[in-house]
Amino acid sequence: MEKIRVFDKNFSLFISNEEIEKRIKDMAQKMSLDLQDKNPLFLGILNGSFMFAGELFKSLDIDCGISFLKLASYDGTSSSGKIKRLIGLNEDIKDRTVVILEDIIDTGITIDHIVKQLKGYEPAEIKIATLLIKPEAYNDSYKVDYFCFDIPNDFIVGYGLDYNGFGRNLKHIYKISD
Repeated sequence: MEKIRVFDKNFSLFISNEEIEKRIKDMAQKMSLDLQDKNPLFLGILNGSFMFAGELFKSLDIDCGISFLKLASYDGTSSSGKIKRLIGLNEDIKDRTVVILEDIIDTGITIDHIVKQLKGYEPAEIKIATLLIKPEAYNDSYKVDYFCFDIPNDFIVGYGLDYNGFGRNLKHIYKISD
């Protein structure tokens, strides 16, 4: 569908599922080379990263583990600027490579919060991977090691990203059009 309505807003097709899956597979190949013999732990940030993390994990060709953290910083169509930690880390990450998996990085507030907390557990290294990055909005607090798409500062929905809890199940990514 080229145009959809989610909750009370109109959206138009922005990135197709086919292009999303292709870019994720390309990222997985690069990660498999970069992280071989490191047995990394991937940390998916819920709720938004679940589709990205699942697709990426299917394409990785290395020994690795995955877990999930749940945080929230969005309110409607903009970042609230406040992080709410809802579910914590259960694995021991001391001296282990950790790869944070985000659905989207815009302001960097969530990444900043997560990295600061994870450093206290003394991992060997922390890498950041995201499906989408908004360079116009990102504060550049940490290097983003892997990303699939560099996008403008528009509100988007689909492929795990939501608008007020709606639209996560869409297989394509849509951009707000009103």
